[in-house]
Amino acid sequence: MIHELAQIFLPIFIISSLGFFWSKFNFSLDSSSIRRLLMNIATPCLIIEGISKLSLPYTEVFYIMFAAMILLLGCSFIGFIILYILNLSKTSFLPAITFGNAGNIGLPLCYFVFGSEGLGLASAVFLVAVVCQFTLVPILQGRSPALITIISTPVIYSSLLGIYLLISEDRLPVSIDTSISLLANIAIPLSLFSLGYGLAKFKVGNLKIAITIGIFRLFVGFIVAIIANNILGLTGTAAGVLILQGAMPSAIFTYLFSSEYKRHPEDVAGIVLVSTLISIFTLPVIVYFLI
Repeated sequence: MIHELAQIFLPIFIISSLGFFWSKFNFSLDSSSIRRLLMNIATPCLIIEGISKLSLPYTEVFYIMFAAMILLLGCSFIGFIILYILNLSKTSFLPAITFGNAGNIGLPLCYFVFGSEGLGLASAVFLVAVVCQFTLVPILQGRSPALITIISTPVIYSSLLGIYLLISEDRLPVSIDTSISLLANIAIPLSLFSLGYGLAKFKVGNLKIAITIGIFRLFVGFIVAIIANNILGLTGTAAGVLILQGAMPSAIFTYLFSSEYKRHPEDVAGIVLVSTLISIFTLPVIVYFLI
């Protein structure tokens, strides 16, 4: 079992560590270009590859997307209560409790644990998270959602294409399919490297808030995912994917939004960093019971 866990987590740790130390040694890297490459090309190709080649009925994809919505609603509801009790800003910290890192960590981990089937289902969860982040977070800040941002996000269209190919059982021309597969192959290592590079730049603001909210993010997401599985009757890979995606540390995008809206960005950065460090210990335990 230890050998199996090492096979899953060592690649994640090694690649993200390379990104971390690349940053610490001040080697040059245009992180904004890397992020654009990931969001606009590599990750969309990974999603097309993951969803379109699932060996599951397409109804499973829609079902886990519905489960992901329940997961986010449950996390936001419980998060609101927690922040009310702690007398902390909902606009600043609710996204950090609600949204886990379904992309940088969730997609690679689900792939390593469950293979291509896990990647396809995790991509569906990631799609729901992306849409909700770009619509609900601005509303929470009293702003109108940037519809141009939503409709210009390639992840949306790649998911629709992947779902269409899955339902229709059509295939893209071989040359295009091969190109997508090659580009998809860079998404996971690049996202992990980018994760480590980004975390190295973060500084903890209020350590008490970072630890408290970070622990709640991991615990609440995990519990809500289990409840959602029981309510919807999810089993097997779908249930495991929802649990892992629910147990993710806070999404890096929560820091980007807090920085844009000037909502305690240093404290949110601390939550992302601390919850990610804690997840180094919690995720292997969860995976141990899933495999």
